[in-house]
Amino acid sequence: MASLQSIKRQIRSVGSTRQITKAMQMVAASKLRKYQEAALLPQSYSKAAEELLIHLGASLETKQHPLYQHRPVKQTLTVVVAGDRTLAGPYNSNVFRVFAKHLDELGVPQQAIAVGRQAGHRVARASGVSEIAAYAIDSGEGDIELARPILREITEAFETQEVDAVHIIYTRFISTIKQKVEVKQLLPVEPPADGATQSELEPNPEKLLDVATRHLLEAQILQAILESRASEQAARMLAMMNATDNADDLIKDYTLEYNNARQAAITQELAEITAGAEAING
Repeated sequence: MASLQSIKRQIRSVGSTRQITKAMQMVAASKLRKYQEAALLPQSYSKAAEELLIHLGASLETKQHPLYQHRPVKQTLTVVVAGDRTLAGPYNSNVFRVFAKHLDELGVPQQAIAVGRQAGHRVARASGVSEIAAYAIDSGEGDIELARPILREITEAFETQEVDAVHIIYTRFISTIKQKVEVKQLLPVEPPADGATQSELEPNPEKLLDVATRHLLEAQILQAILESRASEQAARMLAMMNATDNADDLIKDYTLEYNNARQAAITQELAEITAGAEAING
């Protein structure tokens, strides 16, 4: 049986860890409220933007627009959105697992843009992947200032035919306890579903189509970043909550072990005193 001093040290150590995990849980919960609101508010706008983007794909002008051009896929570009830090449960590993599967399914040379320091570390180690840019997701800049350079990178690579398709991997925020990693194609813009009506854009349809398409793509990238940030904080809050609960259980177990050891030591001392007294009297 472990000594009483050893058990007390274990209880203090677990207690210190519990204080850290509890504090991290509260910080993550505070950030989650802010990020959840930021992610949910523009969801209806992002959904409408995506529908409009598909609708624009039915117009005759898209036959010449460079962002709508479908061609044989010889090289692709993927935007990978993860977190800057660890200790968020399976959040980062789920993104990287989908990224690895995505690479295997494509089977072509791959370029990548990493959003989040953990994504940057993973992309840098990925075999056959060329990292062309990396950004910290919590850099302190506005989210739109993060989405714009990403949009500029992907549209330039696609328009110059350096890549033939662009995807984004991010974590969709469904609820506090449920998030899902998704792969979405950004470029080329998908053609409309069967039966979609064609439309003519006036005035200056070429300019209108170009401005609207880039703005709507920017909205999609921004929404992916916002939902990923909310998902990360939800995963971290749950992970720290579980860690705190586990620490509570360990403290209870160690306290029980300490009390049993202390009782055994007292019993042993009483037995020795009784035996000594009997020996003296005898």
